Amino acid sequence: MSDASYRDAIFSTPLDRVARFSFDERVVACFPDMIRRSVPGYGQILGMLGLIARRHLRHGARVYDLGCSLGAGGLALAGQLAPEAFRYTGVDLSPAMVARARETLAAECPDHAMEVIEGDIRTLDYAPAGMIVLNFTLQFLPPADREAVMARLFEALEPGGVLVLSEKIRAEDEQENAWLVERYHDFKRANGYSDLEISQKRNALENVLVPDTLDAHHARLAGAGFARSHTWFQLLNFASLVAFKDAGTPAPREG
Repeated sequence: MSDASYRDAIFSTPLDRVARFSFDERVVACFPDMIRRSVPGYGQILGMLGLIARRHLRHGARVYDLGCSLGAGGLALAGQLAPEAFRYTGVDLSPAMVARARETLAAECPDHAMEVIEGDIRTLDYAPAGMIVLNFTLQFLPPADREAVMARLFEALEPGGVLVLSEKIRAEDEQENAWLVERYHDFKRANGYSDLEISQKRNALENVLVPDTLDAHHARLAGAGFARSHTWFQLLNFASLVAFKDAGTPAPREG
């Protein structure tokens, strides 16, 4: 994504104590490589955002990209939609991510209405939106906060709006889940990660990234008010869902 990105080697040397994973400057520097080698199907998920927007986004509506990291979702949308087709608001809690995303989007999408703000998606004051994207973001929130966040996002969506939710998931069946995790580790080895890197990153993410099952995601979406939701993509233990707000639901007000 940027000439300033580097190969992910954060966990390549033995550490006496593995710290909790955080989206700090070290992660920002290698994030494009990290996510490419760590998230199966990430490119396909990004590529679908513009297609979903073309089908479901009201012309000129706002798109929120929550946990936007370096703005890859905004780049994907801008690559497929005309400048007047949407207004993009990326949100991230990491100051380092926000700073790099602003630079990237300003350089790559100068004709599009793109903003990136630093904020917590649990407390953000949302404007009405036609589309909301959460790519691998909800999984980093405490499980107790997820239901309330989804309810707020439902309220922010315009009638007929769409939400895209991509997450690392766990299977209900323990044997199936173990098989998926093992094959995911094979995927990472095939992408150049060592067993040491895989083990240390897994320890760093423990209790930081807490995955849900697909059934739990769909139940949460239904409980928030979404008329329907579908799992449109899954590769190993990574999946993406799309949820729709009924067009008959009253629209939220500005402010």
